Amino acid sequence: MTKFLFDLDGTITKQETLPLIAKAFGVEAIEGLTKETIAGNVPFVESFIRRVHLLKDLPVDEVSCLLGTVEIYPLLATFIRAHKEACGIVTGNLSCWIGLLVQKLGCACYASEAVVENQRIQKLSAILRKENVVQQLKEEGHRVIFIGDGNNDVEAMRIADRSIAAALTHSPAAGVLSVADYLVLNEVALCRQLHQLL
Repeated sequence: MTKFLFDLDGTITKQETLPLIAKAFGVEAIEGLTKETIAGNVPFVESFIRRVHLLKDLPVDEVSCLLGTVEIYPLLATFIRAHKEACGIVTGNLSCWIGLLVQKLGCACYASEAVVENQRIQKLSAILRKENVVQQLKEEGHRVIFIGDGNNDVEAMRIADRSIAAALTHSPAAGVLSVADYLVLNEVALCRQLHQLL
């Protein structure tokens, strides 16, 4: 079976979620760090730990409600809902933050995890490595298509059977462009490519 794995921020959503959280709650320094991470100038794990540290005292339920309102690409969402058994979201973001957002799509989700007590993040318990999800599905016999745009998607895209660089929200990182089989510049083109790969 073909499995389509989608990065979340900037691929399914029309904006990056961590800067959105920071802006809504008045937390400084997130947006610049996010841009540097997407470009590959700051290692994802280091950046993610720093960003979560800056946001960890925010109420988890309020963050989840906020992200539940994030605008998503409608044609892409329609494709995912129509093929939800074949689709999955693969994100470094925290499952406790993105739960309501993911529910709108109805597909599997692989995410980072945190220990939460009294609606506050106590510590990170697992940071997702996207390439591990790709490898697992390939070992189960699936053909894997990975769709992403950031530097932390590169290794997953490298080992996927096919990979698509999505320039929907911002330009893909140079590393993504170096390994992608396809480059799509808008949502219509992406959905056309996905249907061709079914």
